[in-house]
Amino acid sequence: MSGQALLLVVAVALVDADRRVLIAQRPEGKSMAGLWEFPGGKVEAGETPEAALIRELEEELGISTQTACLAPVSFASHSYENFHLLMPLYACRKWQGTPEPREHIALKWVRPQNLRDYPMPPADEPLIAALCDLL
Repeated sequence: MSGQALLLVVAVALVDADRRVLIAQRPEGKSMAGLWEFPGGKVEAGETPEAALIRELEEELGISTQTACLAPVSFASHSYENFHLLMPLYACRKWQGTPEPREHIALKWVRPQNLRDYPMPPADEPLIAALCDLL
């Protein structure tokens, strides 16, 4: 037992009609600034992962979706220096609004096979294979 705090974070692969996935670039001043990630965020106390994801999509991208539109794809379990991250990844193909970078530097729609061209946090990288299999 490492004694590290467990951090539950939820992420989403938004998939457009062309089967591209949305990734977001982390802003300056945050850990791993400049890296590309799947949008999402921390699950707050008393929140389900799906509720957290719906809230984060509204806060980060200005879009809305529903629990029924979120399909679990995979998860990441990764030890960082100060905590252990557990991150379920959902796929979402249906939402209202146009994603805009409210908390990120930039957004990009990327074909799954090209996701490895973008530097990502260590926890996000293993999720690429599951997305390639799905899409």
